[in-house]
Amino acid sequence: MKKIKFLIRCIIRLDYKNMIKIAKKISKKSKKPFLIIFIDMVYCGLTYGAGYYDYQEFEFYLLNKQERKTYLTRTKNNSIISKYNDKKYFDLLDDKVKFNEKFAKYINRDFMVIDGNNFNEFNTFFRTHKSIIAKVIDGEGGHGIEKYNYGRGSNKKRLYNNLIEKKEILIEECISQHKDISSLYPSSVNTLRLFTFCDGKDSFVINRVFKIGNGGVTDNFSSGGMYTFVNEEGEIIVPAIDQEDNVFEVHPITNKKIVGYKIPYFKEACDLVCEASKKIKEVKYIGWDVAIGEEGPIIIEGNSFPGVFQIKPSFKRGMGLIPIYKKYMDI
Repeated sequence: MKKIKFLIRCIIRLDYKNMIKIAKKISKKSKKPFLIIFIDMVYCGLTYGAGYYDYQEFEFYLLNKQERKTYLTRTKNNSIISKYNDKKYFDLLDDKVKFNEKFAKYINRDFMVIDGNNFNEFNTFFRTHKSIIAKVIDGEGGHGIEKYNYGRGSNKKRLYNNLIEKKEILIEECISQHKDISSLYPSSVNTLRLFTFCDGKDSFVINRVFKIGNGGVTDNFSSGGMYTFVNEEGEIIVPAIDQEDNVFEVHPITNKKIVGYKIPYFKEACDLVCEASKKIKEVKYIGWDVAIGEEGPIIIEGNSFPGVFQIKPSFKRGMGLIPIYKKYMDI
């Protein structure tokens, strides 16, 4: 009965206009009739919990029945989160101030919170670090994050008040990323998204993604960035894609080759998130964003509701994440 009610809610909430738009796009790309794609899209939603974005991003139109069963969809991902992550502890990850306080050992950067009564402290912090990042404490997808550079002629008090008005009250020193990482794209901090699962005793990295900026100051997918995948040795193994499904063999701005790039301090980054994940055992499945500095990895944030990232079948035909996850989880 719960499943039926859930399906009814999904059907009611569907953005059919966007669904048709995506089906037409896939039809053109795959050279298959629109009606066949649309019907198959509906079938995959009912059978595998694959929404139309899943269908497009993970190229369900290329997969057979057995292959489709191996792909992690957003519906299945939500079930994993519901099973293994206790909502009562989400704020320790999702509230950026609480996160920085709890994981201060791992973030390797100074931070402060402005409250309307600590301008002098803010001004000293700004003058000391020269460049700062201001964040809303519950922002997602790179939204509510801005960078500011210290200048003698700028009005610091006005900036302070504007930050409070915009609720960008978490102030951090800027991360200086590894020069080799900057060579891929220097205008944003390019980060690893490492997925960990903690069974109560041991922690494991079960998926490895690398996010790269593209024209903006953040590397987030929803903010114009791209992502690709990294093997267990820290080497990028497939081209990157963006939200518009564009494929990048080389970075369009820096012309740096993406496939084959080796992430510095990769093993250290995996070890760091595995250690950090044991500090919050009530949330067993976490997506960590990790920057690579000149001296090693730096945790930026943890996500209590990890997204779904899988290699496109057109890049590497085989299986999705489900068989890998089953090695560690009861799903």
